[in-house]
Amino acid sequence: MTARLLPGKPVADRVLADVTARADALRARGVTPSLATILVGDDDASAGYIRIKQKQAAELGIDSPHTHLPQDATQERLVAAIRGYNDDPAVHGLLIQYPVPGHLDYDAALAEMDPDKDVDGMHPMNMGRLAVGLPGPLPCTPAGIEELLAFHEIPVSGREVVILGRGATLGRPLAMLLAQKRPTANAAVTVVHTGVPDWDRYTRRAEILIAAAGVPGIIQPEHVKPGATVIGGGVRYSGKRLLPDVDESCAEVAGAITPRVGGVGPTTVAMLFRNVITAAEKATK
Repeated sequence: MTARLLPGKPVADRVLADVTARADALRARGVTPSLATILVGDDDASAGYIRIKQKQAAELGIDSPHTHLPQDATQERLVAAIRGYNDDPAVHGLLIQYPVPGHLDYDAALAEMDPDKDVDGMHPMNMGRLAVGLPGPLPCTPAGIEELLAFHEIPVSGREVVILGRGATLGRPLAMLLAQKRPTANAAVTVVHTGVPDWDRYTRRAEILIAAAGVPGIIQPEHVKPGATVIGGGVRYSGKRLLPDVDESCAEVAGAITPRVGGVGPTTVAMLFRNVITAAEKATK
């Protein structure tokens, strides 16, 4: 069996086309949507991520003010930058590039952010909104995975979904998202992790298996139910080389699978900008 590929680019293209139309509508009534970013230090990868977001923002007609703080910036200086953007009505979305230098408290900085400007969907209030089903910005990678499954017409409702990984940015919020009652979710969701010695007992029964462990190659063909849909959400990097959780040989067993490159990544960026445009609409309606 050779699995059907589930690329993320066409999903992202559809989402960004919607974002573009909504941005045009905002500008037509005198509102320019805006995504502010904060970078602390000179990490090349982090700076590269900021450039990608700024380039995408420019293509969508979204302003992208940016604050670059030095490596030795204090917590107080970071908080001051956050509060400045919180108080600026022209800024609709705000992102603190992660990771920050080790002497800074990222969680404390995140808590300072206006929850309605939190386009990563990671503020404690937004996690709470997700948990109880209230509207709010959704974590981008989980939302992108739901969008990817829906775009490629992978049935989710009523099916058994197993997520390998319990991280705050992917595994946990994705479990809450896919268990909610709507046609593109409504699944029986099991969250398992590497602290469970026989975790593969769960993955082998999954109709939809989502790898979110951040352990390169942890999912091998013997961990996959034949014909299952496999989504590679967790990755690490060795230099510039992307190391996914899902070994490429799993395509010999799966019925559908995301590619090693170009799967969940493009949808994550698209959902970030969906959150930006939604925040702008909410702030200016």
